[in-house]
Amino acid sequence: MAFLEFSHITKTYPGVKALADVSFNVAKGTVHGLMGENGAGKSTLIKILSGDLPANEGGITIDGAPQTYASAKGAYDAGVVVIHQELQLVPELTVAENLVLGRFPAHVGIISRRRMFEAVAARLKSAGIDIDPARKIKTLSIGERQMVEIAKAVMLDARVIALDEPTSSLSSRESEILFALIGRLRSEGKVIIYVSHRLDEVFRLCDSLTVLRDGKLAAHHSSLEGVTRDQVVTEMVGREISDIWGYRARKAGQTRLKVEGLSGDRLLQPVSFEARAGEILGFFGLIGAGRSELMRLVYGADRRLGGAISIDGSAVSARDPHGSIRAGIVLCSEDRKHDGIIQGRSIEENINISSRRHHSRFGVLDRALEIETAETFIKKLRVRTPSRKQDIANLSGGNQQKVILGRWLSEQGVRVLIVDEPTRGIDVGAKSEIYELLYDLADDGMAIVIVSSELPEVMGICDRILVMCGGRISAELDRDQFAEKAILAAALPDKKTPDAIASREQTA
Repeated sequence: MAFLEFSHITKTYPGVKALADVSFNVAKGTVHGLMGENGAGKSTLIKILSGDLPANEGGITIDGAPQTYASAKGAYDAGVVVIHQELQLVPELTVAENLVLGRFPAHVGIISRRRMFEAVAARLKSAGIDIDPARKIKTLSIGERQMVEIAKAVMLDARVIALDEPTSSLSSRESEILFALIGRLRSEGKVIIYVSHRLDEVFRLCDSLTVLRDGKLAAHHSSLEGVTRDQVVTEMVGREISDIWGYRARKAGQTRLKVEGLSGDRLLQPVSFEARAGEILGFFGLIGAGRSELMRLVYGADRRLGGAISIDGSAVSARDPHGSIRAGIVLCSEDRKHDGIIQGRSIEENINISSRRHHSRFGVLDRALEIETAETFIKKLRVRTPSRKQDIANLSGGNQQKVILGRWLSEQGVRVLIVDEPTRGIDVGAKSEIYELLYDLADDGMAIVIVSSELPEVMGICDRILVMCGGRISAELDRDQFAEKAILAAALPDKKTPDAIASREQTA
């Protein structure tokens, strides 16, 4: 019997129909997958479920009762909790304070901090989440923050829990904790909506599946028995994708980027490596291995304590992002929301912001050139938007990533492109497009450095892989040496045989 029902949900914005007559239902005590390309309407549907957006037409029924809530509080009261991909936590507050925000235990108006910490600690322990409730959110890694978000659903004792790309920032160990938690919630009769681009996770966890495409219902599977991965990919993108990676071999040139003895506060020891012109160099490691910290040092976003960097044999003296960009080094951060996009600004502004010094003469901005640049990269990168003037915050994660790439491609003189988690939260079709773009840039002689937590991704697109563990490079492998167990063994501090992790790392 259906517990959660979506009936003829339609949502329109000026110039675009985000959802068109979407209907499906989910049974009690099941995990239901929700898949589709970026821009297919998944996030819009989840926002309607959470009360963040009203539907223009249609409605939602929970346990036979039509829902008329028009706010997040109304959704909470109805037993609905949505864990968004873009985390919604207060950085200056503790884990415990975030988890009881708006529901502080109090007596005669006085908050009992002891009761608060005890209650949160007990809930975290029962969920298998090993995080100190007294720590401030700003001190946690992105993966730890994701686990705190997931703990919200446990704290609120929700009936319907929607998880939007929940493992996008989690390590293998953290993901296994989440999977166990989902299993427990299912056994308690909860409805779990699992939004993910990772096919193996969906087929491992989900009892049923709905696929959206271009705002419409492309497929609904009440059971996954007999459903294949290739079938779901075709339902998502409307065409067959036989090889998502599409690897193109190329001959690397001379050393373009040389890093010698680079050290910083968050690296345990100095690190050295080289990236060649026309090469796609991958960095793999578990969360906390030091990959992102190293790239921020190379880019100048964090303070360097020592070491040297050179481009094409010439020393780079820049120690901040401004100088690094002028030297030809750019970085697409793993955290698009905080370090990538400029929220509240248009796609056009986000694309042009770093190259505006090339678009003006005598202090006068060439608006025609700005418009041309934006339109060129929107078309080239296939950014799904009704207009270049659209606020970038209204785009899907995959389209935001394309805009950030467009920003750097519009910058003149880029010789080293560093992309941290290039396809985090991005659908299979957009992934293929981004990989093709990276291959084209490498073919043109650019040195590409990819940081990824997805082992199939680095093995699929890279010419060479450097593995990091404990803040140091623990292994280097050329393409003909790629092997899952060898790479994972180098990434694990205890060097245990990584069979369980290898099976978990298989993604779409």
